[in-house]
Amino acid sequence: MAEAASDLGGQRLDKWLCYARFAKTRTVAQALVEGGKVRVNREKVTSSSRLVRPADVLTIRLSRDVRVVRVIGFSDRRVSPAQTASLYESVSEG
Repeated sequence: MAEAASDLGGQRLDKWLCYARFAKTRTVAQALVEGGKVRVNREKVTSSSRLVRPADVLTIRLSRDVRVVRVIGFSDRRVSPAQTASLYESVSEG
């Protein structure tokens, strides 16, 4: 499951957000990124095609909260809620 993306050295940000269940669709994920609601390693990103790599830290501003997560894996499809633990780990702020 994770081999294809890791062979390329990363995965598109919009795909990763969708597959890790931070957005319901890639279109919603693209809107999050283009709306300036996602940072990668503290840098604001506006291109949904930006590659994320293992150990990148994402700050995602959702409608009701802010999530800070570290990328630890990839998927080639949307995973179940139980499997999202294989894609990222939460990072405590501060």
